[in-house]
Amino acid sequence: MEAPGVNVHPVAHTIGKVPKITLGKGVAHMAPTGPSDGQAKHHKDFKLNITKALGDQLAEELKSLAHASLDEENIGKLREAGGVYQLYHNDVFVYVGKADSSLPDRLRNHLQKISGRCEIPLTEVTFSCLYVDDDFSALAPEQLLIYHHKRLNGIPWNNNGFGNKDPGRQRDTSAVKAGHFDMRFPIDLDYVIEGLTPGPTTLRLFLQTIKDRLPYTYRYQKIGPFEQKIVTVPASTMTTDAAFRLVSSAIPDDWQIVALMGYVIMYPDSPTPYTSARRYYRGGTPVDARPTVDTVHPITEDAPAEGANDNE
Repeated sequence: MEAPGVNVHPVAHTIGKVPKITLGKGVAHMAPTGPSDGQAKHHKDFKLNITKALGDQLAEELKSLAHASLDEENIGKLREAGGVYQLYHNDVFVYVGKADSSLPDRLRNHLQKISGRCEIPLTEVTFSCLYVDDDFSALAPEQLLIYHHKRLNGIPWNNNGFGNKDPGRQRDTSAVKAGHFDMRFPIDLDYVIEGLTPGPTTLRLFLQTIKDRLPYTYRYQKIGPFEQKIVTVPASTMTTDAAFRLVSSAIPDDWQIVALMGYVIMYPDSPTPYTSARRYYRGGTPVDARPTVDTVHPITEDAPAEGANDNE
């Protein structure tokens, strides 16, 4: 039996190879659904499973590609086009993602996020990707790949919070789940913030500069009348830890900066403890903490929630 003609031509990208995917006659999977009645053995109904065929072929094309280091040099070689991609940690497949319009932008987001994490050097992370035509993107190629891999060995980072955005104020007090990306690879408080202007500046401008240049979320409540307070930036580069010490020395005593496992917050609630805190900054002094691990509840992919942009 021949499947209806379905021709899809996403173009793959990696160094040195440009494969195509084509689903034509006879390629789509035919899945038996069981006898038409309880007794018949000589005839069955069949269901055309085009999505499985597409997912399998996408996976095969990605598997055939070389892995490129997740760095600006390799990302800069990509076309400004949408598509699907896979990430690898120490050459082990860990994540499937998609970009609706720009693979480079999406991969740069991942590059930035991983650059601000502990226990995972960027040299350990690689990627491969396929450009996908707009017509094909309507078939949700990312979901086809996810379905394909879940039938096999799973996708570690698609199910551990790697793709999560800022969950919002209502989740700040939650315990981080065992196996969560933030628990395995917490934010790096020794990350170096570059391009600062040494000398006096307002607290408001310094806070905005930190927020813009950190590779993880720094969310804070509007600081009100003391935003014009003057702080002195000591050098053109500062570690995140040093920057938070400076800020915490300039804000009122009832405020605190809390470094959670995956992001940082600042609110007027000192000395309120947070379950997932790894460090507090109060009055210019850091106070280390031991986060509580949730070993009971499963990990879910969080969407951005209300309260995720309190300072904007």
